[in-house]
Amino acid sequence: MDNSGASHGLIQWHGTTIIGVKKGGKTVIAGDGQVSMGNTVMKPNARKVRRIGEGEKVIAGFAGATADAFTLFERLERKLEQYRGQLMRAAVELAKDWR
Repeated sequence: MDNSGASHGLIQWHGTTIIGVKKGGKTVIAGDGQVSMGNTVMKPNARKVRRIGEGEKVIAGFAGATADAFTLFERLERKLEQYRGQLMRAAVELAKDWR
């Protein structure tokens, strides 16, 4: 029996690993599409890597709690709009708000 995340009787949702590689001025970001709860696959084709922001110039990926990831994507998009596509500023302001 898998007890991961069940120490308090709760079933925990699991994410995945996102990997990014940069070489020769090009960048690749990838992740699988599986969302699971315990040992059960709940969704085999989730989009965990996305283009966001105006003109979809930012590529972002998530691993971990799915609900938090969607909230963070939405908040980052809003910050990118607020700071006119300045990724570093948007990320710093999001981190300040999130803690």
